[in-house]
Amino acid sequence: MSLDEIDSKVIASLMHQGRITWSELASLLELSAPAAADRVRRLEDRNVIQGYTARINPEAVGCDLLAFITVSLERPQHRVEFLQMIQAMPEVQECHHVTGEDDFWLKVRCRNTKALEHLITDQLKNIVGVSKTRTTIVLSTLKETSALPLSPQQN
Repeated sequence: MSLDEIDSKVIASLMHQGRITWSELASLLELSAPAAADRVRRLEDRNVIQGYTARINPEAVGCDLLAFITVSLERPQHRVEFLQMIQAMPEVQECHHVTGEDDFWLKVRCRNTKALEHLITDQLKNIVGVSKTRTTIVLSTLKETSALPLSPQQN
């Protein structure tokens, strides 16, 4: 999918300031506000922009614990059910199918270690086909971003 220079500027602007007004965006793009809004709508229609969310401080809402959990499945046939169950778990922020010794890496946020224990013992390990999990608890986070590294010609 090719993006022109203006599309790239729209993406870069929205990644760093998702609540920018059409007028402010138009000024950055040197376009009219309706033309800027049209560019954004076209990027949404092409599924380049997939949605808008607020970044919430996890600790401010009681999600003090961040962990990464690797999951191994017994057989590939268990994948569909596993993924359906993962989709229903609000603690799972990300699920990545990976190469190597494990099948999936999960990024999870919970209130505390008791909540993490419940997630692992009562939920993950009860999914048919889960053969092994391994958990790493994060002590502190130095960088976390959802902004993508656009190549120099795209920003």
